[in-house]
Amino acid sequence: MAKVKFIRLAEVINKKQDKRVMSVSIKPTLYDCTGMIWFTDIQLQEGPVLNGYAPHTESRLEKLKEDGSIKNPVWFNGVVRSEETIILFNVGETSAGLDIHIYPKLSMSAGTVKLSQGIGGQQVSFPGTIGKDVDLALLASTRACTKNGANEPKEGFYQYSAAWDSKHKVTLEKGKSARVLFTMQEMQDGGEPF
Repeated sequence: MAKVKFIRLAEVINKKQDKRVMSVSIKPTLYDCTGMIWFTDIQLQEGPVLNGYAPHTESRLEKLKEDGSIKNPVWFNGVVRSEETIILFNVGETSAGLDIHIYPKLSMSAGTVKLSQGIGGQQVSFPGTIGKDVDLALLASTRACTKNGANEPKEGFYQYSAAWDSKHKVTLEKGKSARVLFTMQEMQDGGEPF
């Protein structure tokens, strides 16, 4: 299988008249080629300077390998009472999404369960009440938030672990506790420089 390679192309489109553009049609035309090609993230912008871009990470990231085999996901378990900072060790070369499960030992009021990174960045909160022994899951791997498998509203961001070590603040209703489970698939840089 050939490696996926990202190539950025930029072209200038000059208007024939100084009028507002109502629509643009793009017709990619290729000659004397074989293989597969994908066009993604077409961007039109006004002005003489080209803005920055961020290529899709799929062509750059691979699951962390040890001795030629993909390393299994890493699990971190704990018990939190009221509020704790959990430190996760990510030996991958780059950030990795986190799947987080929270199992409260007692019911918690609406909006009292929160997760954040470091000293409060990337915060997410759960506006609904959380019952005793439910499985509240915030899953970066599938971009889902569930309570016992059913969709659950959230306010904020999915969580990730920075490379090496990262701090994660778990906040619960005061005086209450919950089991927590953090899971991540460590990643490595697998692509060639652009």
